[in-house]
Amino acid sequence: MIDYFALALGHGLMAMAVLRLVLRPDMDVDPLLDRLNADMAANRKAASAAGRSAARSAKSGKGQAQPE
Repeated sequence: MIDYFALALGHGLMAMAVLRLVLRPDMDVDPLLDRLNADMAANRKAASAAGRSAARSAKSGKGQAQPE
């Protein structure tokens, strides 16, 4: 004969554990997604014409004294 109380207790405790995990606020936040979005924005900026020219001017040291 199956002990219904033991089955209900075990399944009830597992359901409570799952509910506690699902309701945690930090389960909805993925820090990797924030970093990926920032990287994509930087890549998009670097791929644009204005971004490329800004990177070239920063790399050449425009605005700084050039050695002769």
